[in-house]
Formats: sequence, C-alpha cells, structure tokens
Amino acid sequence: MQSATYTQRRGQLETYFDRTAAEAWSRLTSDAPVSGIRATVRAGRNEMRSMLLSWLPADLHGRRVLDAGCGTGALAVEMAKRGADVVAIDIAATLVSLAGDRMPANLGCGSIQFRVGDMLDPLLGRFDHVVGMDSLIHYRANDMASVVTQLAAMAERSVLFTFAPQTPVLTLMHAVGRLFPRGDRAPAIEPISPQKIGALIAQAPGMVGWQSGRTHRVLTGFYKSQALELVHA
Repeated sequence: MQSATYTQRRGQLETYFDRTAAEAWSRLTSDAPVSGIRATVRAGRNEMRSMLLSWLPADLHGRRVLDAGCGTGALAVEMAKRGADVVAIDIAATLVSLAGDRMPANLGCGSIQFRVGDMLDPLLGRFDHVVGMDSLIHYRANDMASVVTQLAAMAERSVLFTFAPQTPVLTLMHAVGRLFPRGDRAPAIEPISPQKIGALIAQAPGMVGWQSGRTHRVLTGFYKSQALELVHA
C-alpha cells in the first residue's frame, strides 16, 4: 500500500504532465526550438539517457525491460533497438499517446508495449532490468526508497533510477520555487543526498541480495540529476 504523500504527489504529476505541460513536454522531447533554459534541460536529459543506456548490455535480445515513467518514449525506443522487449508505462496518457505516435516503424528484433498506468502494478510481471529516468525526482525520500524497493521486487538483474542530488544550488532553487508557486509549474523536485537515498534503500525490507553499483551525476544548466545502479548479487 502506498503512502498518502506518494498518492497525492502521483495525482499532481498525472495532472501536470497529462494536461498542463503536455505541449511543452512534447516540444522539449523533440527537435523543435526551445528557450535557452529548456535547451540545457534537453541536453542534460540526452546525456543522462546515454549514460543509463551505457549501463545496460549492448545486446538486450531475449530480455524484458520496464521503462518506469516512459514519458514520450525516447529511452524505450533505444532499448528496443538493442533487442529488448520493453514495457513502457507512464501515468500521463497524453505523453504515452505521443510516444506511440513517435515510435519508429522498424525496431529490429525488439518490441515496445506502451501502457498508461502505475509503474508498480504487479500485473506487469517480472523484468530483467527496470529503468526509471527522472520519474522519481518529485517524490520525498521515504516514498522514493519505497518505490525503488518495489521496482527491485519486479527485477531479476538490475534497477537503474535517477534522483535530484542535494547540491547547494538545487536546494536554493527548490526553496525559491516554494516561495513563488505557480499553477503551471511542475510539482517541486525533492533534492536528496546520495548517502540518504542509498541508506534508505539498503535498510528497506526486501533488498537482501541487492547492492549499489555505479553512479553518475549530470549537471547541465537547469538539469541536475544523478543516476544510481542497483544490481542483484
């Protein structure tokens, strides 16, 4: 059962990405011209996507992968091109529809099933790898650790996810954003220290047999995110 804070934030994110920010997100994740600030976010996301892909096998034939919070589908497409059978799920129906429209006609031997729904749905089954790129950055530390633990329960080999690292600059931006809320702004990013999220995950029930692997931080203009790899020993 999910916490009240997780459920509340999930509802806010669904409304924001499915309605308020759908058009802006469509432009950000395309080749369309964007503002200087959004250009740094686009560049950072591209760098992070490449990093996460580098942590997965070059050959994913025969492997099932969950793209947890797939957005407009760029990561799912790259994994499918490596031969993976990808289940790409997101709570925002508008973004999932866009992802389906953008899916290339030829994915080689791979496949993608785009779905609207909860990435923690047990009916999704089990996966070799689970990847959550920037899909957990709006949740509080305890909720994030709980979600990662549940994703690990669905995975056989690895879980890759990103979080917003607690840096002085990001903490200041977070505080200022709370002082000047706007109706069209995304729910606040929740900065967290790598040590804290690592400790919360390590202490969580059900994480026996899992250990932290590689980590990498991307700081590009207004994009600030850190990836963490969890591997099954």
